[in-house]
Amino acid sequence: MQKIMGFIRKACQEFDLIQSGDRIAVGVSGGKDSLALLAGLAGMRRFAEFSYELVAITLDPGFNGQQNDYEEVARLCEKLDVPFKLVHTNIGEIVFDIRKEPNPCSLCAKLRRGALHDAAIEAGCNKIALGHHKDDVIETFIMNLFKEGRVGCFAPKTYLSRKQITMIRPLVFAPESQIISSCKRNGLEVVKSICPADKNTTRETTKQFLNDMEKKDRGFKLRIFTALRKSGVNGWGFKDDVKSSDNEEIN
Repeated sequence: MQKIMGFIRKACQEFDLIQSGDRIAVGVSGGKDSLALLAGLAGMRRFAEFSYELVAITLDPGFNGQQNDYEEVARLCEKLDVPFKLVHTNIGEIVFDIRKEPNPCSLCAKLRRGALHDAAIEAGCNKIALGHHKDDVIETFIMNLFKEGRVGCFAPKTYLSRKQITMIRPLVFAPESQIISSCKRNGLEVVKSICPADKNTTRETTKQFLNDMEKKDRGFKLRIFTALRKSGVNGWGFKDDVKSSDNEEIN
């Protein structure tokens, strides 16, 4: 988990993600990314130069009309000394049964964000931390370019003025491979997704494309990530206008 904490610390320094006194809601789906984020942020409290509080919030979408089991998440939160809040929703029913969305991911994400925002505010939090990692950044950049014809990505930090809450993504420098390795080494038990669309999305197709290109041309993904940072769009510019990424590790 030391490497994960290192990536989080770097993101905090680059993008000014956490300040002393913050109360941060960590969105914990039960997947590897959110578990690593929760464990990393909890561990970093011991030596960070800023003090902050954490609250873990899990949204149960109610896929297939059933509640998922999040006991492993609750146990991890108890071990990490982080309050845990489980919110049951009917998002699955709305997306798949009522709306019958042919491309369900967009609506599902929108509804989950809204529910998470409300739960975080109710918990007295001023920030929400999401588990998007470096590979997610690259995939989103490529999807926006190829599917929407625009240059852009989600931001490392976004202030939502209507909700008066800030979204932060502390894992944006962490490669997915490192997250997988850290979860295995630290015994973080992943909650299996029961989403009907799991592994059958545009993101999965994009991930496979990028992995294939990386095998053919080592450094392909790093160059995309560096191009995004050099562009400076959506808050991705280098701190203090540093334009070199020589210290970036190719993964």
